[in-house]
Amino acid sequence: MPETATFGAGCFWCVEAVFQRLQGVLSLVSGYTGGQTSNPTYEQVCSGQTGHAEVIQIVYDPALVSFADLLEVFWHTHDPTTLNRQGNDVGSQYRSAIFYGSEEQKKIAEVSLQATEASKLWPKPIVTEIVPLGVFYPAEDYHQNYYSNNPNQPYCSFAIPPKLRKLEQKFGDRLKPIS
Repeated sequence: MPETATFGAGCFWCVEAVFQRLQGVLSLVSGYTGGQTSNPTYEQVCSGQTGHAEVIQIVYDPALVSFADLLEVFWHTHDPTTLNRQGNDVGSQYRSAIFYGSEEQKKIAEVSLQATEASKLWPKPIVTEIVPLGVFYPAEDYHQNYYSNNPNQPYCSFAIPPKLRKLEQKFGDRLKPIS
């Protein structure tokens, strides 16, 4: 039975490009959650006034990839130590967050965070929020599968390849074959 995970780790184009490569990931939707505005638009979220984060909602097969596996990729492919920032993307909409859908996910996320801190993967303290998932709003259609559809877009061609290289180096055995 498929399960769902929702992560904020900066620009959703970057996060989507990473997670769609993993074996066991069945589908992804870029969207918004964590704020107070109903049915927000991209422009509203970018203003920083909605409280929402740019997120990816992942549907995955837990027989092929566990929630803990997804978290391991999450910790390794963005900087969870920068508050409301990923690279040049600044604002609460780019915060590092795990939006859990169950108490089990919350416990796994908390253990994973503690293990990541103890491993010293990141030299600074992790500021990732672990919060309950509220209403998830899918982003506009043009944001879906963005990197695959726009690989030469300047932001994407600068920000995403280093993340994909890191993914391949650390998790190469867990990736889908490139077609």
